[in-house]
Amino acid sequence: MGYQVLARKYRPQRFADVAGQDHVTRTLLNALSQNRIAHGYIFSGHRGIGKTTIARILAQALNCRTELGSTERPTPEPCGTCDSCTEIRQGSAVDVIEIDAATNRGIDEIRELRDAARYAPARDRYKIYILDEAHQITEAAFNALLKTLEEPPAHVIFMMATTEPENIPQTIRSRCQHFSFHAVRFDDILEQLRKIAAEEQVEAEDAALALLAEAGDGSMRDALSIMDQAISSAPVHEGRPALAAGQIRELMGSVPNTVFERLMEAVAQGEAAALMEQINVLLNAGHSPSSLARQMVRYLRNALMAKLGGEQTELLQISGDERSRATRTAMLFTEEDLTRNLQIMLRTFDDLNFRQEQRFHLELGLMKLVHAQRLLPLEELLSTLGGRSAAGTQSAPAPRPPAGSARSAGTPLPSAPKASEPSLSPFGSGGGGWTPTPRMESSPKPVAAGSNVTEMPRPAASPLSDPPAAEPTNALPVATANASGFSAALTEGALAKAPEAVTAESRVDAEALRQAVILALGRGAHASAAQLLGEATWSVDGASVRIETAAMGKKMLSLTVNAAAEKIIRQELQRLGAPARFLVVPGSSQTTARSAEAAPMAGSVQEAALAHPMVQKAREIFKAEIRSVVDLRTK
Repeated sequence: MGYQVLARKYRPQRFADVAGQDHVTRTLLNALSQNRIAHGYIFSGHRGIGKTTIARILAQALNCRTELGSTERPTPEPCGTCDSCTEIRQGSAVDVIEIDAATNRGIDEIRELRDAARYAPARDRYKIYILDEAHQITEAAFNALLKTLEEPPAHVIFMMATTEPENIPQTIRSRCQHFSFHAVRFDDILEQLRKIAAEEQVEAEDAALALLAEAGDGSMRDALSIMDQAISSAPVHEGRPALAAGQIRELMGSVPNTVFERLMEAVAQGEAAALMEQINVLLNAGHSPSSLARQMVRYLRNALMAKLGGEQTELLQISGDERSRATRTAMLFTEEDLTRNLQIMLRTFDDLNFRQEQRFHLELGLMKLVHAQRLLPLEELLSTLGGRSAAGTQSAPAPRPPAGSARSAGTPLPSAPKASEPSLSPFGSGGGGWTPTPRMESSPKPVAAGSNVTEMPRPAASPLSDPPAAEPTNALPVATANASGFSAALTEGALAKAPEAVTAESRVDAEALRQAVILALGRGAHASAAQLLGEATWSVDGASVRIETAAMGKKMLSLTVNAAAEKIIRQELQRLGAPARFLVVPGSSQTTARSAEAAPMAGSVQEAALAHPMVQKAREIFKAEIRSVVDLRTK
């Protein structure tokens, strides 16, 4: 016998060998053991996931000549050695008729099938008809089969495999047992590819097998077909084919996801020129615009799923390295930004299918991604019209003066809040918690009589803001909530305490806690949370630990520091004898500036910048404060 492709050579011959369809195989095995055999089955689902294969295995189990419960056949699985099992496996069984419904779809073929079904099987227990691509049978042919399918002879069983069950008439579906097959999980495909590589004596890198499993897109047959092609094109090392990730990418014409990570970094930084230069390099290398757009859509989808469910979510059917890469990209954008970017690239991909100048449309779609980063969210726009007090009342915005009216000389404009303390959104970003509003340091100013300018009222002070020096600090507990879902009973004085007020001893303790928690999160596969909390400001105050981040807003906290990470943090704090009560909050621009100046890390670029004579002189002359330090040497 000549060469047999991997998809046929390693086709499962038992229910236990089928990957990813446990809900189907378990039900069929129970039905066989209880002798509850239906006269009609519909197997529907994605291509290449085992619909026809399971139909053949079921036919072998029904017509197997070995007695159930014997030594050769202790379970309802087919024995695989009797004449009936062998003939069905080879496709030469007289009583198992497999029909391609794509070509035998007319009413005449179905009438012949209906007439032949009346006769008893030639040798086996059942006469079984397997209709592949059953959705292509015409409506008239289905109507001709309807009565026979409803009340068939006792010896006839119909099995229909289809990728489009909605195209099968409801009258047919209601007379059959319908099994909906699942797309095969990434891990199941990867495990099967490893077994086949070992069986075929192929040296394969884990990254190469992961690429093959991802290219299968939930189809075991597609993954095996690509693997067969990759083995044929692979170089031979010591008499054995060697599969490498680069060779498979070249074979499939795909681009490494590191390229798309750099593209999205350029989008996040608004560097349109750098983005166009990278796309130009890819297009000049021979990659088609349509292929690049399709891969960009997949990468953005993975980044969005990482944003929603975290790095270890089941929504990501990719390798561990690709999970980390998608998570890093997700940290650059908000959920709304990723959704908008994915929609833009989907529309760009659709445009490329029927446009002449594909390169221009791809470049236009990528420019839209850059421009979309400059859009102002509606809630942020509304928040600039007026802050909300702690009681939840919104201050009225200043009305616009009518056209043609002139402001009196000497009439001051209403004092605006400082840029360093922006008003928060009137919509809470947390899941049902209240959102405190920072104080606007604006003072009432006299307005000339007859002026159209209305003074903006001062919003009430936030419960989280620093208390006035003349007023005593209230020591009653205040319940606070943050975007990570953590809650802690902290005194108002503890919440108002700035990082500068932390003693040297508590700083040392906080640093030790920070290092221990980061190591624990790293061991627990929470790299993103470890990175975030490693850059945060830690402080210990009595019976609580306060962790104030500076690199991420509220929306990302609930994604990065999830329930599993929270458990690890609490266990590590308890192990070290530290307060088990802790609070993770997003830092504002003022907090970031204070923490950067108060306790810069030894040897960091912040410490070098603050120690520079020119920076110190500028702070002295202009009364400036350091908000952020960017190391341009890394670019």
